[in-house]
Amino acid sequence: MFRPKLPDTPHVPSITTHIPQDHAPAPSAGRSVAPFVGVGAGAVAAVVVVVGVVLTALLAAVAVSAVSVAIAAVVLRSLVTGANRR
Repeated sequence: MFRPKLPDTPHVPSITTHIPQDHAPAPSAGRSVAPFVGVGAGAVAAVVVVVGVVLTALLAAVAVSAVSVAIAAVVLRSLVTGANRR
């Protein structure tokens, strides 16, 4: 009752093609693979640069956070020791 009614699909005859196996492969058009290798190397270099920039930014953020926490600790320490001396 709650199952959807799917339309009946007509039977499509399968098309078979005969591929001769005794022929040699077609000769290449004379293109070299060098441009494709260059594109791959360029893409890898771009990824390496982007990952390096991201990691450097993360390291800088951690360093700035550590310095700010250290400064806050020094200020709080001086406030606490100054309050105890009074």
